[in-house]
Amino acid sequence: SKTFTGGYLCGPVRYEGSGYPVIAGHCHCTDCRKASGTGHGSHMGMMEDAFSVSGEVNFFDAPADSGNIVAVDFAQIAARDLLEIYRHAGVVFPRASSLDDPEVFQPKFTVYTGRSPSWDRPNPDLPAFDEMLPPEIMADMPK
Repeated sequence: SKTFTGGYLCGPVRYEGSGYPVIAGHCHCTDCRKASGTGHGSHMGMMEDAFSVSGEVNFFDAPADSGNIVAVDFAQIAARDLLEIYRHAGVVFPRASSLDDPEVFQPKFTVYTGRSPSWDRPNPDLPAFDEMLPPEIMADMPK
């Protein structure tokens, strides 16, 4: 299985993961834009038991666009329980921008395209959704 590493810009928090993402994509929601400091965030969902973090990480709870509460780390490396379907499945969502090798991330879709700013339009080669992924697509994803 594929092994990857990443961490926070200043270095005290590092992570390692193995396996392949259960979900990977770009998001133009307000939270992802603000957290990334750009026009979108890029995340990959990994099984928590295949993901380890070294260093002190402090989480805060924040409301997501879905109305769910999301635990987000202050270092902005990963979020837990980002999507309702994975809420109890033990999935973490490392931000692709924190990867040591950015080529590990292979996006499969873009969500919340209706909120993308004019200067950061979604990749036309990826399936795009105005809001979150439709339930029928989410149901087909591995858990």
